[in-house]
Amino acid sequence: MNTDSKLRALWSVGRFHIVAIATMGLLTFGWLFTGRLFPMLAATCALDWFLVNLLNRVVDLEEDRANRIVGTDFVSRHRRVIFWVGVSLLASSLAASALLSPAILPLRLAFHALGFAYNWKLVPGLPRIKQLYFFKNTASATGFMLTVFGFPLLTAAAEGIPLMPDVTALTVAVVATFFFLFELSYEVVYDLRDAEGDRLAGVHTYPAVHGARVSTHLIDALLAASAVALVAGYAAGIVPWRAFVMVLAPALQLVLYKRWVKRGVQSDDCITITWLGAGLLGAYQLWIAAGLPLTLADF
Repeated sequence: MNTDSKLRALWSVGRFHIVAIATMGLLTFGWLFTGRLFPMLAATCALDWFLVNLLNRVVDLEEDRANRIVGTDFVSRHRRVIFWVGVSLLASSLAASALLSPAILPLRLAFHALGFAYNWKLVPGLPRIKQLYFFKNTASATGFMLTVFGFPLLTAAAEGIPLMPDVTALTVAVVATFFFLFELSYEVVYDLRDAEGDRLAGVHTYPAVHGARVSTHLIDALLAASAVALVAGYAAGIVPWRAFVMVLAPALQLVLYKRWVKRGVQSDDCITITWLGAGLLGAYQLWIAAGLPLTLADF
């Protein structure tokens, strides 16, 4: 393996596109709700998603090989080292959280417990969560809610940081509903890519069980429902404009994924839409930093 191939394999193993969208999501929604940025929480979120993805790669060798995921051979050769490095980093980071950020420690423990149950059979005779129809996708989306929403909201509550004047518990609920449904649509797009390997591994995703046609209808419904949540919330005066503008994301994803489905969703497609989501959140942060208008009245 030449140097370029090694670097590509290492990059793929970390699944940094997922790390990026989770990290930017935390920064963006933390600011949206409280008007504060939480860089240390974002760093913790990045580490948590890096570790859960790293350990997932160790387990998913069979299906990743079938789906021709970059870096699978590298992971196979270094499986034991990758596993113990991941576990060591996790243990040391949890110890640091107990001292430096105890407010989010329960959420981190819940997130990684969910990750281990997702990847491994913790109880003999019972399947791992990844193999369970419906729960596979829901578990992953729940991980995003614990980190992207839970970390900043719980920290703000612990430190006495108030919500923004135009943000209520109902605002948080509506925006969380939007993000949860939108994230689920990502999961099904990824599952379209992985259908062959998932069937081999006994992972009962929607594409593996129902096929591509039903799965695309489900993606359409999830994207539509996520957009409706924001539109209805804004119309009712629950969701502020700065949150409503995120309705652009499901619209863009709909256009892109529809083009890919015609020829079959590929690995690079999934990475592209994830980087697109991270990029949109990054652009949102740049808009804030530049002091550009945040309400219709400011234009």
